[in-house]
Amino acid sequence: MSDDLDRNDADLAARLAKLGEAIKAQETREAIERAPKDSSKAGAFGKAMSAGLNVFSEFVGAIVVGGVIGWQIDVWTGAKPWGLVLFFGLGVAAGFWNIYRLAARQQASATDASGGSDAG
Repeated sequence: MSDDLDRNDADLAARLAKLGEAIKAQETREAIERAPKDSSKAGAFGKAMSAGLNVFSEFVGAIVVGGVIGWQIDVWTGAKPWGLVLFFGLGVAAGFWNIYRLAARQQASATDASGGSDAG
């Protein structure tokens, strides 16, 4: 009787080991299927999102800072609304200048990454 129990335990252990291997193989296949097919597209999308959020924050930040400075000058001098209008306009100009600088930096880094100068 003990012999039958030992044999059943051995059979059970063998079946469990086989089942464990099958589960690991299935998990590996599923992980491969879930992995992005083209990681360069995912990386490019992330870079584009990063650049877009950077441009947005630079532009909005410049406008907000210009507006706050103009509003505070209006409070101090009583020249409402001219300080706000002037510095809001300067904030917009600074925002566009920041976008231009970021675009020029992106263009320079893309040129460097693609192999250097255009002269050839």
